[in-house]
Amino acid sequence: MAAKVLRKLPNETRTTTIGFVNLGCSKNQVDSEVMLGALAHDGFELTTDPARAEVVIINTCGFIEEAKQESINAIIEYGVLKKNGTCRVLIAAGCLSQRYQGELLKELPELDGVVGTGDTGRIAEICRILLSPVRRTQRVWASPPPYLYDELTPRLRLGKRHSAYVKIAEGCNRNCAFCAIPIMRGKQRSRPIESIVAEARSLAAEGVKEINLISQDTINYGVDLGLRKGLVALLQELVTVKDLRWIRPFYLYPQQVTDDLIDLYAGEENITKYIDMPFQHINDAVLKRMHRLGDKTHITNLVDRLRTRIPGLSFRTAFIVGFPGETKAAYNELKRYLDDMEFDRVGVFLYSDEEGTPAVELDRKIDRQLMEERRAELLAIQEAISLKKSRQKIGSTLEVLVEGASEETDLLIESRHEGQAPEIDGVVYLNEGTANAGDFVKAEITDASAYDLVGRLVS
Repeated sequence: MAAKVLRKLPNETRTTTIGFVNLGCSKNQVDSEVMLGALAHDGFELTTDPARAEVVIINTCGFIEEAKQESINAIIEYGVLKKNGTCRVLIAAGCLSQRYQGELLKELPELDGVVGTGDTGRIAEICRILLSPVRRTQRVWASPPPYLYDELTPRLRLGKRHSAYVKIAEGCNRNCAFCAIPIMRGKQRSRPIESIVAEARSLAAEGVKEINLISQDTINYGVDLGLRKGLVALLQELVTVKDLRWIRPFYLYPQQVTDDLIDLYAGEENITKYIDMPFQHINDAVLKRMHRLGDKTHITNLVDRLRTRIPGLSFRTAFIVGFPGETKAAYNELKRYLDDMEFDRVGVFLYSDEEGTPAVELDRKIDRQLMEERRAELLAIQEAISLKKSRQKIGSTLEVLVEGASEETDLLIESRHEGQAPEIDGVVYLNEGTANAGDFVKAEITDASAYDLVGRLVS
């Protein structure tokens, strides 16, 4: 899907039009926003229609097999524009490019350039090089990752004006057996607290009400800077930023969760009562094979601790099914755990062999069809749990952040309560009353489905 640029661009002379396609996660979205900012700052003209562009850039994802295939399909799809459109240069950027580099150029000859995660900040310069009339060959730019922007980096945000992602670190020091992120993004590199807070102040001044803190390993923020409790120190500064109503950290690893951090969640009203903490599995043997720290007892005690000390907490986690060696007994243990713990939101992913990761060499691989059956069963269990939890909210009054008119019909307004993260957790549909995007309003919940709520504005 082509990215939408939601701000006016500088009024300089435009020489070349750029079409941008953003794929993958919110971390990729920030990279796209940084590249768009660099291109606009350098005088390129950005178009929301890649079919009309002279340069098409695809910011790819390479996390799991489905994401890689989506990226390759996009390259092939937009590569056709070089034959029957205005496209002169086709570039693949991002994770897939960092990971496969020259292989992409060899297998996809329609590509002119491959730009890895270490060269995001050079995208304008790279476009100029590839547009040069003397250029004759394909090229790869794949400096060691990770490139990390700062508060002074030009950035054109995508999505809602009142909600923004803020990348606080890049890369990961963990050694999960299934994960290729360290290959694509390198070792962890955190931004200084001062840089993040300065960006948050700038965003708030532009009308942003919600910032979503993202990285590969948010709980580990600042370790590379010598900070012992980096995330706590960062949050203590961010809660002082005027006009920020919601601060939402993502991707907490289930280790290093200190009492200080829990106290901040419980005591600071600007920090959303929302935990996003992927567990990946719950069977001790599988967790050990995954190279995950902790075990079922630790995870269970941590969930109980968080729920007890943070009233009104919404808990989101994620699991992988089909990891090599996942026996029927191990899967059934996960299934029972999901049923017993009643998490608010759960993502379920299929294991896939990722080149360069330790899990590739493991024995006892699981059949794909069996993995899909297991995922479907877990999702059905979770849907019933989510429906029960949603129905419990009928009759209650919640504070919600208005997103704007629904994409389905302009007769409905979309909003979110603090237990609904943007893009992944459903919405609250308002079918009575009027409100503007970015407003915080009260909504009485009148109906519910598994993931969405229906309500009316309360004066």
